[in-house]
Amino acid sequence: MLSLPPMKLTTVIFDMDGLLIDSEPYWEEAGKETLEEFGIALVPEQYHITTGLRTPEWIHWWFSYFNIDLQFAKAAEEKIVAKAIGKIGKYGKPLPGVERIFDFFQERNFRIGLATSSPLSLVEVVAEKLQIGGQLQAIASAEELPYGKPHPQVYLDCAAALQVSPLECVCFEDSFNGMIAVKAARMKCIVVPAPHQHHETRWDAADRKLRSLLEVDQSVLDAL
Repeated sequence: MLSLPPMKLTTVIFDMDGLLIDSEPYWEEAGKETLEEFGIALVPEQYHITTGLRTPEWIHWWFSYFNIDLQFAKAAEEKIVAKAIGKIGKYGKPLPGVERIFDFFQERNFRIGLATSSPLSLVEVVAEKLQIGGQLQAIASAEELPYGKPHPQVYLDCAAALQVSPLECVCFEDSFNGMIAVKAARMKCIVVPAPHQHHETRWDAADRKLRSLLEVDQSVLDAL
């Protein structure tokens, strides 16, 4: 049986936290500070298990794990989001390569989208801080979806908003949950893990693993 040739890539979709902006440390601070109010102290290895989850799922995970009454979950979620947005807005900085990656894809006439687990209120802060709002043709947030990453819906929604097939999309992620979401959406995935996680074999599910967005060039696209 003849196999169909791969569909041409026309679209790039970016995750946001930990990929475009160094926001993960501030989400971690906000989460840990909030859990400490309930007598919970997470070690880094525990925190990284749940990187990429939406805040409600993150809180539910750890409240259930530590047997904290879920009646306090909603207030804890709101506190984490408020703390994170404040910290990221004040201290967040673009990660290496962000200054050129959007120009790189615009020069190749790619459609450009953003698919994030974070609320739109944070997207607005980050887009203004990084000055990328005018370059994004679609923004999809999993904030109000029934399921967040690793479910693929936020990526499928972004592709639909861009009016392209998932098979035309290459996506950039930094988290394991995000990578799984991309692959479940049948999109190409380039993963840029945190430096201390780069050596881990779990990233082998991605189509390509890079150390930063600075490594993206035509040869990387051609190899997908």
